Amino acid sequence: MAFDMHTHSDYSDGTTSPADVVEAAARAGLTGLAITDHDTTAGWDPAEHASSHHGIALIRGMELSTVSDEGVAVHVLSYLHDPTNVTLLAELAKSRNARYKRAKRMTELLARDFPITWELVKQQTTVEATIGRPHLADALVQVGAVPNRSAAFDSILRGGSKYYVPHYAPDPVQGVELIRAAGGVPVFAHPTASVRGRVVKERLFYDMLDAGLAGLEVYHRDNSERGKQWLLEFAAEHNLLVTGSSDYHGTGKPNTLGENVTSRATVEAIEAQATSGFKVLWNGR
Repeated sequence: MAFDMHTHSDYSDGTTSPADVVEAAARAGLTGLAITDHDTTAGWDPAEHASSHHGIALIRGMELSTVSDEGVAVHVLSYLHDPTNVTLLAELAKSRNARYKRAKRMTELLARDFPITWELVKQQTTVEATIGRPHLADALVQVGAVPNRSAAFDSILRGGSKYYVPHYAPDPVQGVELIRAAGGVPVFAHPTASVRGRVVKERLFYDMLDAGLAGLEVYHRDNSERGKQWLLEFAAEHNLLVTGSSDYHGTGKPNTLGENVTSRATVEAIEAQATSGFKVLWNGR
């Protein structure tokens, strides 16, 4: 009974459709998966149809982008929230608008040194996708500036680069509160992923806990081994759920479906905490 609780489709920065992600999960022998695109639930419907067709469980989710007071990006996975919650929708629209403006500005800066255009960047996305740095990276790959997304993020698009532009996002505590208010279950994604850059200080874990944090994504390839041990101890001390996930992005990252997984018991515990009325679609139904 293995569930991958963190995957992305081309409705955000993945490279394959929600239906294809579900099909790939079924082929990989997973019992179920969560579709957790960045700041959008647009992929839920096609994922539902595919999960029903393949008889695989689906947990409807999202990865909410937040930024700490110190400027550290903090991602919060939301499971089984109400996608029509007005307050959450307004915040997501605000964040997407900020990302859109940021992407346009970064494109302008990149165009000074690379043959990049806004049209080329838009070609890297689907109609429903939120444009972000991964799509800028894909455009840079297309023009031959870098060999792959990772190389773009390690150099041209890294934080502190002359092309980098920050953008608005809610703070992590607000993010947890928004998810809970929408009846969802918030889990801190890859909390000690030092390979991505700076990580948050311990104080923020307590602040998020006070706001209603439900769990920690411990088993993720980007968390340090020392960090995983600390997370396990923190989760045990505060009765938090522990999840494992691939953070699958298709060809956008080397992460493979099911490389880290979550137990059915934990998925059931997540479902039990949801107050939105949304349930896990066991066997796709």
